[in-house]
Amino acid sequence: MEEIPVKVAVRIRPLLSKEILHNHQVCVRLISNTQQIIIGKDRVFTFDFVFGKHSTQDEVYTTCIKPLVASLIEGYNATVFAYGQTGSGKTYTIGGGHIASVAEEERGIIPRAIQEIFQIISENHNTDFTVKVSYIEVYKEELRDLLELETSMKDLHIREDEKGNTVIVGAKDCQVESTEEVMSLLETGNAARHTGTTQMNEHSSRSHAVFTISVYQQQQPLQKDTECAQNSPQSSGQQIASKFHFVDLAGSERVTKTGNTGERFKESIQINSGLLALGNVISALGDPKRKNAHIPYRDTKITRILKDSLGGNAKTVMITCISPSSSDFDESLNSIKYANRAKNIRNKPIVNYNPDWDRIDEMELAIKLLREALQNQQTNGQSSGSQGSQDLCQDKNRIRCLEQQLAQFQIESFNLRNCIEEAYLFLVDFKNIANLSKNQLEKLQEWIRVAQELRREASIPQMNSGTVANQEGPYHITILQLKRELKKYQVLTVHLM
Repeated sequence: MEEIPVKVAVRIRPLLSKEILHNHQVCVRLISNTQQIIIGKDRVFTFDFVFGKHSTQDEVYTTCIKPLVASLIEGYNATVFAYGQTGSGKTYTIGGGHIASVAEEERGIIPRAIQEIFQIISENHNTDFTVKVSYIEVYKEELRDLLELETSMKDLHIREDEKGNTVIVGAKDCQVESTEEVMSLLETGNAARHTGTTQMNEHSSRSHAVFTISVYQQQQPLQKDTECAQNSPQSSGQQIASKFHFVDLAGSERVTKTGNTGERFKESIQINSGLLALGNVISALGDPKRKNAHIPYRDTKITRILKDSLGGNAKTVMITCISPSSSDFDESLNSIKYANRAKNIRNKPIVNYNPDWDRIDEMELAIKLLREALQNQQTNGQSSGSQGSQDLCQDKNRIRCLEQQLAQFQIESFNLRNCIEEAYLFLVDFKNIANLSKNQLEKLQEWIRVAQELRREASIPQMNSGTVANQEGPYHITILQLKRELKKYQVLTVHLM
């Protein structure tokens, strides 16, 4: 299984009007013709992609996200998540704001990806696509379904499926047919997100949001292969299911700068706690010395959701948004260090074959084989009917013959038992009346002993021809046993003669 690194991009927003008004200095700048940035006087960092203040939404999408969309159609899971302090441009970059009021060129990653996905679907006429979307937010360590607000938080659970992939049980999956339908759902979900005003941002996201597009696809058979496809379920083409997570993380923030109090203060604690846990996961995955160490995915809900995306089965891009203002130097430096650690994470993405479709194929193949077996049985049944009758007649004749032999052996056994009984009595009487020598007496005594033993053995199976003939179950004495008895009686008869 091939390992690939998490791709990391850094995007520097322009100075805001109020920052220019207060004469804030720029503390972060790009190094021309490289993928490096300098923060402060001499701290240099290298990333996979860097975007300056003049970068466009289209440039960010084409460079970072377009390859992920192609991978999604190929059957790979994909994830993009935006990280950074409050007011650094995460929601703007990811496209999680009010889409309807945003100009076409200002649209972020999610709207552009949706449009491209449906464009690709419309161009693939030989593949059947099914697209579903879900939208979840993590607010103060509770899951909330943004597409089904009536759903209780207690009904949403993070689980792992049979292949180890992370799934959110209870979340609403909406099947969609067009870009417009997805945009409408996205707009509805964005409106339901928890946002609030702080001193750093008038519309600060107070929750982590995960918008997921799931694509299920099955290739149609070509027309010339239609007949073959009907005979073989597997010939209908690959059947795969992939998903794309768009993650808008809440902004990291220092309470002293945001001025949060009351409920906002509690939100800040939860946000920073979740981002700290995410940082611990990134540090554990990115540190080669901790390769076999425990990864603390279970510390928070957002780290559990991102388990597949960080060190798991997905192609992942992390976009770190930072402020260039000197007043945000500490936050920007921490964000850059955060992103720098993420570069060392390696994922193991694979094409995701849909297990449900695999089971359907197996059942269809089993049904096909059973139908063939039934047809063969019906065909062979007609031709083998006469043969079966002959075999049955032969079996009956064989049984009748064995029954006759058994009856004959039983008669002979009965007669020999009578002979033994008469011989035994005769020998006992002869012993009492005869005047025999010592040798003759010893020989007579031996005959009596043999006769007595045979007499005792013969008395064990108490049966006669009448009782055996009336038994319908297994016989109590076999032909082999009767043959042994007959042989013993014959030996005794020779001795007596």
